[in-house]
Amino acid sequence: MKRRKKNRIIIAITFLLIVFLLALKFVGNIKEDQTAKNETTIPSEPELEEPTSNEAEEPIELEEPEETEEDPIDETPEDPEPENPVESPEQIIIIEKPDAIDVLVNRIYNLPSSYVPQDLVTLEDVPTVLLNPEVNQLREVAYQALKELFKGAEEAGYYLYARSGYRSYNTQSSLYSSYVNNHGQSAADKYSAKPGQSEHQTGLAMDITCEAMNYQLDTSFGDTEEGKWVAENAHKYGFIIRYPKGKEDITGYNYEPWHIRYLGKELAREVYESGLTLEEYFQ
Repeated sequence: MKRRKKNRIIIAITFLLIVFLLALKFVGNIKEDQTAKNETTIPSEPELEEPTSNEAEEPIELEEPEETEEDPIDETPEDPEPENPVESPEQIIIIEKPDAIDVLVNRIYNLPSSYVPQDLVTLEDVPTVLLNPEVNQLREVAYQALKELFKGAEEAGYYLYARSGYRSYNTQSSLYSSYVNNHGQSAADKYSAKPGQSEHQTGLAMDITCEAMNYQLDTSFGDTEEGKWVAENAHKYGFIIRYPKGKEDITGYNYEPWHIRYLGKELAREVYESGLTLEEYFQ
């Protein structure tokens, strides 16, 4: 009798343990699902199988805004300007000669939506990262300079990789919309150019990386030996670091040590030695 009672107790305890373990597993699965739903990742560059438009900017010829007579001074104090003024159509200037090598592309000077460089070539002789054939292109003159830059880096003991070059207007539109949808417009404007405002559309800009960065893009690239070499030597091959540290208020974008822009050796050297951004240099 006592043995039967003991067996029943053991069976009951075993049953309760099984129920308890199943309950723990069920709760754990719920937490994992909820965590997965809450995780978000900031998109860097779309890895598209088909050619589509990424961050694109077209080469534009710098056009200084026409001078106008100053309005008479009003003694009445004006209302303070908002911290983040909204761009109006009057602030946008469409570039008339986007093929110019020294074209300035930014939030004011915009490339035509129809602009596509006619001398794009495929990056065949430099290591690339992404499969998307669109971003593995540059204009011929920039491509030849990039090959020399990569060769110079290799001779110095550093190995660079091309991650993202030309991006069409449509690709840039898709990329920018993705940033806005996931992180809001304010955050998007710090990391991504609006369509028509991206240097990548010119076919003269390239995002580069290295093995130490796991072939990704991050500001820490500037602290790597490869990044330091690029910052000190890119101008010798016709490139500049387009969005330097500490110049965010001028360029309109966060520091991007990986983004190099082709200008030609002479102009690149002048800009580099001046310590100015392209906006300041052309001012």
